[in-house]
Amino acid sequence: MPDYLVNRLLAALNKRGLPMSGSRILLLGLAYKKNTGDARESPAIRIAELLLRMGADVRAADPMVTEPTEISPAVARVDATPEEIAADAVVLLTDHDAFVAADVGRHAQYMLDCRRVLAGANVETL
Repeated sequence: MPDYLVNRLLAALNKRGLPMSGSRILLLGLAYKKNTGDARESPAIRIAELLLRMGADVRAADPMVTEPTEISPAVARVDATPEEIAADAVVLLTDHDAFVAADVGRHAQYMLDCRRVLAGANVETL
């Protein structure tokens, strides 16, 4: 599934005339499950790895995951601020209540919602 997701994201960026290389991608959620801090075996790790290999500027936000994870140090850990959400693409991987309540989809230029919890003209669901 991580490979499929990255291909969908690549197609969405291409449709908007953006290359993957150099695009700022924000991953929302590193945890394996909603509202937990457990990132062991999370697909977010593989997704970040694939995006980095394609030259993307990958950032990740997860208020629940506070312990170090297996994610590459090349992935900047950030807060889900409006400035970060203004990335070229935002991918909602874990539907923490904090992300859904903040209605991050409304502020993103383009969002790929992998949990089917957001709506809007700029939100594509997986």
